[in-house]
Amino acid sequence: MSIGETAMARCAAWRHPPFSETPQGLTRRYLTPAHRAALDQLAGWMRAAGMSVRLDAAGTLIGRYEGTGSKTVLIGSHIDTVGDAGAYDGALGVMLGLGCIEALAASGERLPFAIELLAFGDEEGSRFHASMLGSRALAGTLPAILPEMVDTEGVSLAEALHGFGLDVARLPEAARAREDVLLYLEPHIEQGPVLEAEKLPVGIVTGIAAQTRLKITVRGVANHAGTTPMNLRRDALVATAEAMLALERIATVAGIVGTVGTIEAHPGLSNVVPGRAVFSVDLRAPTEEARDTAEQDFARTLDEIAARRGVVVEMQVVQRLAPCFCDARAQALLAEAMAAQSVRPFYLPSGSGHDAMSVAALCKVAMLFIRCRAGISHNPAEHVEAADAETAAQVMLGFLRRLGEKEAAAF
Repeated sequence: MSIGETAMARCAAWRHPPFSETPQGLTRRYLTPAHRAALDQLAGWMRAAGMSVRLDAAGTLIGRYEGTGSKTVLIGSHIDTVGDAGAYDGALGVMLGLGCIEALAASGERLPFAIELLAFGDEEGSRFHASMLGSRALAGTLPAILPEMVDTEGVSLAEALHGFGLDVARLPEAARAREDVLLYLEPHIEQGPVLEAEKLPVGIVTGIAAQTRLKITVRGVANHAGTTPMNLRRDALVATAEAMLALERIATVAGIVGTVGTIEAHPGLSNVVPGRAVFSVDLRAPTEEARDTAEQDFARTLDEIAARRGVVVEMQVVQRLAPCFCDARAQALLAEAMAAQSVRPFYLPSGSGHDAMSVAALCKVAMLFIRCRAGISHNPAEHVEAADAETAAQVMLGFLRRLGEKEAAAF
């Protein structure tokens, strides 16, 4: 099989237990038995390709293929998923990186730099809400709130790491030295419809949108649903509904995107006016200024809603990520590699977050997008053609060889 076909087959095999927490639908969250099963199999593939393998303090699996020089090129993506996920988001990038290294090893080819394949365990934030813990640990930019984070079952991050044989106090040890790293390359499905519209298998990412995640807690008064008049209620959930519509309006006017992805209502009974509600907010924009302005508008609106409805609103910043701009030289090398595969070089920004935006604090980054059918992702209907995956693999190999031939010193 080709590199692309092999990568696709490996992703497909990971749809099911033990690589998924559920037999129906793919779910593989950070630091779960399904995550462990995926790491164990991937480590075996890495060793078979001649790589040395280690697990860092944040649970990122790292396979190293030695080169002839002292610097290191990182290739990677994530292997965790959202709930009821598609098979290719994140995992395909890791499998393509593995396939490229396997091809180099099979021919005995060594480049003027080592290559490290990274399988990050928490890009989605589907377990602890804050995302990209693995890549932020690598870059040395982890937030201070880590010990306080718990999942929906009440398991803390420290407990989950301990169950994985890791220690939360040692997370800083995952940070890499800047002088050792040349570049990070992340292949990833587009998760959008642009490449399909352009009739192109791959595209060059120019940058990644700025992102902020918020946790909003609304406190009202729980009371009897039958005896509390409508005009005397301090309903936390109704205030939340108004806040959601306000977020939609603010984001639309600003030309950015804002999403409420989770809501909890307490006490959660059909005959009780909700006294407390908790919801998430995800804001993304091309620039920090646009994102921050929308966040400030939303905060003011929350204050107005709280005053009018007699509730108290608390806003906690879970994470705030700067926009990421991909390296211009790397984009040029990707364009050359695409042209060599008779693919028209095409440039596009990313509205979705990726580990590359965290790794950008460590080194220069590049991203290669791969076409996905109808732009559907975070969905079991996520689909990639094997031919597109193979084109991506050949572009990656061309990029690495060009980097080795003429551009490594410039980075």
